[in-house]
Amino acid sequence: MKHHVLHACGTAALAMAGLAWGASALAQTQTLKAPADYPRQAITVVSPFPPGGGNDNVARLIAQELGAITGQSVVVENRSGAGGNVGTAQVSRAKPDGYTLVMSQTSVMAVNPRLYKNVGFDPVKDFTPISQITSAPLVLVARTESPYKTLGDYLEAARKQPGIVTYATPGNGTMSHLMGALVSKKAGVNLVHVPYRGAAPAITDLMGGTVDMLITSPASAEPMVTAGKLRILALSHENSIGVFKGAPTLKQSGLDGITADDWYGLFAPAGTPPDRVAYLADAVAQAMKSPTVIAKINSGGSWPVGSRPDAFKTRLQEDTVYWADMVKTAGVSVD
Repeated sequence: MKHHVLHACGTAALAMAGLAWGASALAQTQTLKAPADYPRQAITVVSPFPPGGGNDNVARLIAQELGAITGQSVVVENRSGAGGNVGTAQVSRAKPDGYTLVMSQTSVMAVNPRLYKNVGFDPVKDFTPISQITSAPLVLVARTESPYKTLGDYLEAARKQPGIVTYATPGNGTMSHLMGALVSKKAGVNLVHVPYRGAAPAITDLMGGTVDMLITSPASAEPMVTAGKLRILALSHENSIGVFKGAPTLKQSGLDGITADDWYGLFAPAGTPPDRVAYLADAVAQAMKSPTVIAKINSGGSWPVGSRPDAFKTRLQEDTVYWADMVKTAGVSVD
C-alpha cells in the first residue's frame, strides 16, 4: 500500500513525464506509420456510462482527435449499466482487431472487480492497455453556506450525530462510495451514504441541503466551485490543478493512508495485435499534444498523461492490488 500511496501522490511527476514523452515524440508522430492493414474502417470507442458524464466527455474528446490522426471515423457508443461493468464486459468479448476499444477508468477496472461478485470481465487478463489519458483526485465538497468550513468540521459533526450526517456519491459501488466508506472508517464515525444516479442530481440535492457532503470528480464539481457555491473540503491526492490547486488533501486533514487517483484510460480487448496497439498508442500520444485536448482536460480539474502501454499495464496491475486492499479495509460490497 505504501508503494501505491507514493505512486498516486507522485502523479504530478507521472503526468509531466507523460507530457514530456509526448513532446519528444510529437515530431516523430506527425505522420504516423500505420500497420499495412490497419486501420481500414471505422473505430468504435465504447463509453460504459451515459452521455454527458466525465467518461463520455473524455471519450469524445479523444475520439475526435483520433479520427483526424487515423483518417478513419472514430465513433463513441454509450453502453451504460452496473457502474460501467456492462459496456466494459461487452468490449472484453469483442473481436481483438483494434476496431472496438473502451474508455474505462479506475472505478471500473480496479475497484468494481473487488466490489461486485461478478463484473463479467478480468481487467488484467481480458484487456490490453493502450494509454492512460488523465489523472485527477476525487474531491470532497460541501455547500458554501454550510457550517462545514473544513473536513474536520464535517467529521466532528458526524461524531456528535452518529448516523445522521450524510455524504452523496454519483452511485452505489462507485469509487466515491468506497472513498466515503474509507473516510468513515478511518475517522471512526458513522457517515450515511446517499447514492445518486450520477453527479448532477447529487449536486442539486447538495445545493438544496438534502445531503451534507458530496464526493465526486473535479470535472463534476468545478462549475459550482468556480461560482463560489461549493466549498472544497479535501482532495484524495495532492496533484490538483485550476480552482482545486492548493486545497487540503485527506492526509493534511488528518486521514493518512487514504489516497485515490481517478484516471481515464483507453483499452483494447486482449489479443489485439501488438502493431495495432502500438499504432493506437502513438495516435493517442499525438492527440494528447493538442492544445484543445490539454485545455479541456485541465479545465475539468485533470492532468493529461498519455502513457505508453507497458507503463499503463503496470499501473493497472498496481491499482488492482491497492484497491483490493482498500475494499477489504472499507468492508464495502455490492450485490
